[in-house]
Amino acid sequence: MAYARKDVVHGGTFAELVTMSVRGVAHKSAALSWDEAGGLPLAGLTALQTLDRLAVSASDAVLVHGGAGGVGALAVQIARARGARVIATASPTNHEFLSDLGATPVAYGDGVVERIREVAPNGVDVVADFVGGVREVTMAVLAVGGRHASIADSTVLETGGSWFWVRPSAEGLAELGRMADAGQLRVPVADVLPLEELPAAFARSREAHVRGKLVISVSD
Repeated sequence: MAYARKDVVHGGTFAELVTMSVRGVAHKSAALSWDEAGGLPLAGLTALQTLDRLAVSASDAVLVHGGAGGVGALAVQIARARGARVIATASPTNHEFLSDLGATPVAYGDGVVERIREVAPNGVDVVADFVGGVREVTMAVLAVGGRHASIADSTVLETGGSWFWVRPSAEGLAELGRMADAGQLRVPVADVLPLEELPAAFARSREAHVRGKLVISVSD
């Protein structure tokens, strides 16, 4: 399995065959189906590298913006595997899903700061933003000396946060695979669609209401 792009940000593809560096390829976890393995590399590495950048550990209270999404759901599990306490924002329909992953769910929207403060009166140590447009919420609940990062909002740089894009990593994929084998990580797959339905898959993704990953199958 691989996050199959070069070491520069560029357009992607959906294909049966693609060339890439061996430095980005890892063995598929035996615990994952091929559909799950296909949905893991980009989202999983994004979550892993974000939490690594934030140095998340067992002593942290972590807020994940967009906890039910493809990246957020994996970040919740990785943070929990490290022993951190996790609070995650999502619509109420996804709260049971987040609870099952080990997070304390909080509804986003008006009043979200107050709801987060109810479960974390002293604020949170770490905020991982996977949706964008939530910097004010982040700063309102971040404890003094806390760390925050976003993959969707470069303005976090103005408030001392990190903003970056994921890079291919065989070592990171191997770590994710080990977590899956240990029962610490599962890949929620919302749907598997044939290549012919790619436009519909993009349309669903843009609605931002998909729980987990949409996977494209390029062959039977």
